[in-house]
Amino acid sequence: METIRDIMTDEVECCTLLDNMYEVALKMKELNVGAIPIVDQDKLIGMITDRDIVIRGVAEKHPGSSKVGEIMSHDMITVSPDTTSKDAAKLMAKHQIRRLPVVEESRLIGIVSLGDFAISELTDDQAKEALTEISEQNYNGIQQ
Repeated sequence: METIRDIMTDEVECCTLLDNMYEVALKMKELNVGAIPIVDQDKLIGMITDRDIVIRGVAEKHPGSSKVGEIMSHDMITVSPDTTSKDAAKLMAKHQIRRLPVVEESRLIGIVSLGDFAISELTDDQAKEALTEISEQNYNGIQQ
């Protein structure tokens, strides 16, 4: 069975607690990504998404100079590189998330997204199933 190690992206750009909301948004634009992990000496401590910037940052009138720690998500669902792709897809669907940080002993070693599932022939159906569950629950107003 395919594991997350087989499909994850292992070169992940990160930010630290020293970065501010503007710097993270600029990095997202440059990299064309919607989420950036926040690390402290390779240890994953949070994740900031474009949605976090809009909802917790801009909508709450935080200036661009606000530190990422003020608006990032702290409670993250993570997987190990040995997690099966099927189990990871189930986690994504259950928790309504489109990306999972991949960690070993709290150290960030990669990230897996629905896109990674979609480009892998072996996991394409799992990606469709996870996306369908995420979309249905979001559409029905259960979680936004």
